[in-house]
Amino acid sequence: MHINNCQSLEEVRQYIDQLDDQIVELIAARNGYVKQAANFKHSIEEIKANERMEAVMDRVRSKAMEFGVSPNLLTKLYKIMIDEMVEAEISEFQNAKSL
Repeated sequence: MHINNCQSLEEVRQYIDQLDDQIVELIAARNGYVKQAANFKHSIEEIKANERMEAVMDRVRSKAMEFGVSPNLLTKLYKIMIDEMVEAEISEFQNAKSL
């Protein structure tokens, strides 16, 4: 990962804005895959997949430490994101089953 050496606050903010755009795009892509996953699952319990969630959180914590970011911060962010995406996946699952 390369961090540019900025010469002004404006330049810092421009890079942050670019990263925010990329983060939102990546979260949207992740959400799209989560919704697709509902097509391969057979129950709400399978959607909740506690073991998978723990594995994702372990991997995120490890990556956070690798990149020098607070594991607690990323764990909190991912918990919110996963909880919301699981709810979306459950809705997708229920909609597909009602057709």
